[in-house]
Amino acid sequence: MSTYSYKLRNIFSCMVLKILFEDTYVIAVHKPNNILVHHSAMANNQLEEKSMVQLLQDQLDKKYFPVHRLDRKTSGIILFSKQKEYVSKFQALFMSNVIEKKYIGLVRGFIPESGKIDSPVKGRDANVHKEALTYFERKETYKVPIKVGPYENSRYSLVELSPKTGRLHQLRIHMNKISHPLIGDPKYGDRFHNRMFEDQFQNEALFLHAKTLSFTHPYTNKQLHLITDYPDNWKRVIELLKSKNNL
Repeated sequence: MSTYSYKLRNIFSCMVLKILFEDTYVIAVHKPNNILVHHSAMANNQLEEKSMVQLLQDQLDKKYFPVHRLDRKTSGIILFSKQKEYVSKFQALFMSNVIEKKYIGLVRGFIPESGKIDSPVKGRDANVHKEALTYFERKETYKVPIKVGPYENSRYSLVELSPKTGRLHQLRIHMNKISHPLIGDPKYGDRFHNRMFEDQFQNEALFLHAKTLSFTHPYTNKQLHLITDYPDNWKRVIELLKSKNNL
């Protein structure tokens, strides 16, 4: 186990999860970076680490049922049903793509002001491609005097991502496809820029954050707009980027 993983394991063992919303049917929780939503056959080598399901049960002394998933390395809003029989109605919101999801990512380079990526991605079966659509809107840009590769300065963009489909690793794959990979992405990212963030900013986290969820509650018919703040490492790194920004 790496020193980083060991530290995370100790931190998560005593973590108090932030509750964003709760009613009779569902609870919305802030998921920190680098925690599994639940254990599965795909992550059977991490059974010694507590998942969100386990941490939430430890904290509230009750079992909750995940409605959807976020990648282990993605932070942000995650919904849990309070009863197993409630899960299907909330899952239907995601399956039918009527729920509005907005993510924030930090990517390499200056991404265009706005656009869409309409490109199939592989599902869990690596031989099958499925249609996938993502809209993006640039929020901020940073140019810092740190050399990566042949360039004297490094460029980055803070971008809002709105996925209209829910494919595995969709946003990570789509950002890579348009040559603006997410910072901290070990699979689809740029290892040279990832290494720079580790060396200069002491950051190994993926910069992908599920910031908002908006939907009509399937039981109460109320309009919900859930939002969660950036993780602390985001705030620290963004401030460092701003301080070094030489635009």
